[in-house]
Amino acid sequence: MTVSVVTDSTAYLPPERVGSYGLRVVPLHVRLDAADSRPETVFTPEELTAALESGRRVTTSGATVPEFVRAYRDALSAGADGVLSVHLSGELSGTCDAARVAAREVDPDRIRVLDSRSVAMGLGFAVLAAAARAAEGAPLPEVAAVAERTALRGTVLFSVRTMEYLRRGGRIGAGAALLGTALAVRPLLRVRDGLIEATEKVRTTGRAVSRLEELAVGAFPDRAASEPVALAVHHLAAPRRAEALARSVLARVPDCSDCVISEVGPTVGAHTGPGTVGVVVLPGGWGAPDSDAAS
Repeated sequence: MTVSVVTDSTAYLPPERVGSYGLRVVPLHVRLDAADSRPETVFTPEELTAALESGRRVTTSGATVPEFVRAYRDALSAGADGVLSVHLSGELSGTCDAARVAAREVDPDRIRVLDSRSVAMGLGFAVLAAAARAAEGAPLPEVAAVAERTALRGTVLFSVRTMEYLRRGGRIGAGAALLGTALAVRPLLRVRDGLIEATEKVRTTGRAVSRLEELAVGAFPDRAASEPVALAVHHLAAPRRAEALARSVLARVPDCSDCVISEVGPTVGAHTGPGTVGVVVLPGGWGAPDSDAAS
């Protein structure tokens, strides 16, 4: 059986990973001021940063039903027996809903849509795990189960310079109650069960990065010495801090089986702002044998 894996652009997977696994990536969209919306994949991080810092209005929207219909039909026409479509949290975007509508239109028996309840490489590692299992010839239910378990194992943490962008976009969720109007601090946030919530606050950018390191390493305190882990570090207009954070975590977790450093695009960046640094940790890695695999 051949299963094709579809995801969306908010996984922020490196292009070489997309190509090596034959993934189909459906883009979310961004609009600058009153201009027409564009796929976020053609809107560079530099362009986004310049727009945000100059005070221009940047809005985002999810992938559309016709885009998913096209991706699913292309996958099935190319010979896939089934399609697994894995996407960012439905609490943060209507993209999953659009995917479900498209699946019903194209072939509901052969297309399964999964809400990762995550974003960035919290989503991306689940997609890679699914693609690896699909490449082994696993059936659709097993590929979907692996993706779901991988997404649940991941921890997504990030720091922003200001809560203003999250406040504007209505994405702060439970964080609003914790931070209130304390916009001068450096908030630390996480994605939990699909929602963004604030966990704590620190006073400086340096302390924020150090605390991210501590939280990342602490995300797998019971890890066996031989167990691999996967790591991703994301940023917007903060490459040096991202690289330093990756080095620091890797020094403390020597059995890292995979490390991805990538800059986020407009869908995430418009809501977090320049200076964002985030880390995704996945105990066990995404390519490790899954003892809970469906029989």
